Amino acid sequence: KGKIIDYLSKDADYIVRFQGGNNAGHTVVVNGKKFIFHLIPSGILRKGKICVIGNGVVIDPQVLIREISSLHKEKVKVSPENLKISLLSHIIMPYHKDLDALREKRRLHKIGTTRRGIGPCYVDKFSRCGIRLADLINPKLFREKLKDNLREKNPLFRRVFKVKGFSFKKIYKQYLKFSKILAPYAEDVVELLNFAQVKKKSILFEGAQGAFLDVDFGTYPFVTSSNTIASFSGVGAGFPLLKIDKVIGVAKAYTTRVGEGPFPIEEKGREGFSLREKGAEFGATTGRPRRCGWLDLVLLKRAVQLNGVDSLAITKIDVLSSLKKIKVCFKYKYEGKGLRNFPATSQDWEKIKPVYREIKGWPALKPNIESFKDLPSEARDYIKIIEDYLERKVEYISVGSVREAIIKK
Repeated sequence: KGKIIDYLSKDADYIVRFQGGNNAGHTVVVNGKKFIFHLIPSGILRKGKICVIGNGVVIDPQVLIREISSLHKEKVKVSPENLKISLLSHIIMPYHKDLDALREKRRLHKIGTTRRGIGPCYVDKFSRCGIRLADLINPKLFREKLKDNLREKNPLFRRVFKVKGFSFKKIYKQYLKFSKILAPYAEDVVELLNFAQVKKKSILFEGAQGAFLDVDFGTYPFVTSSNTIASFSGVGAGFPLLKIDKVIGVAKAYTTRVGEGPFPIEEKGREGFSLREKGAEFGATTGRPRRCGWLDLVLLKRAVQLNGVDSLAITKIDVLSSLKKIKVCFKYKYEGKGLRNFPATSQDWEKIKPVYREIKGWPALKPNIESFKDLPSEARDYIKIIEDYLERKVEYISVGSVREAIIKK
């Protein structure tokens, strides 16, 4: 996703992150150098762009400051001129991270959380006791809110989890330092984006995670704690949804999953290992090896429906090159029969069996491919299969890891 957003951002004026936190990462390779983004939109690498972190994002200030600092070291401009952070975005606190880890430890069935405090921060948001950026940069208000939170959280740590609580003074002192660094970036993002829209500026919204990690429509409970689908972009940034012109869905040429949860098309043998090694499928945030499988068109069609996808970008088609045979899942069987309703529980998912169609593979891709016709005929057929099944055009195809390795169909 990061590479496609980087590519599309060349024609955008604003690039907006609208959900999630530093539990996901986007990777972009520019001039042989790898950049991994956890909070800052990928468009920061392009000059003259304004990057925005919306109210739907939960922010670990330490991680964000470190990300800004690492970009400065690479001579990438990050300043209040080109990075705006919503005053309404919620702040991840140290107790959120400990709660995340302790709850995961106590679970009988692990969810596979990244332990970054994302879920507990969203819990506080919806419990109306969260600390927002607007609170953080107001020392008096921050003091009051932090005291209130520790008054509730510390007994929980001591009595339920049997661990020490948190020091008010230590957190207050540390986060005041963070607030002084981040205060210049604070912005009324609703006003900013609506003004941009009135001025006919191009705005690109950047999703951080896949459709089936969505807290409502994903493989619950093995999901993230936010809504990841395209329609949340308006809510997570304070932008009128009806003003969004186009939705581009990004999918790999095969399927991956990191962490626990249902994955009926997972290849646990040699083929899955080969996809993981060749595709460098290791989590950008945790480094965990991703689980790999063949392309799941049933799942992809559901994602197209959920997101209202207008066209697609297919990435990593180069990873499938040099394989003699490639499999594509085009149907599910549930307890040996056709699928009536899409699986709603993890127990339902366990009963799913994929039905595959085997197609001919293609040779290694030529270097410097510039157009669709330069792809091997078998690779073009593969794209056609995707288009026919999803009834959507594949508009972009990524044929390598570097920034320039994208063709527009």
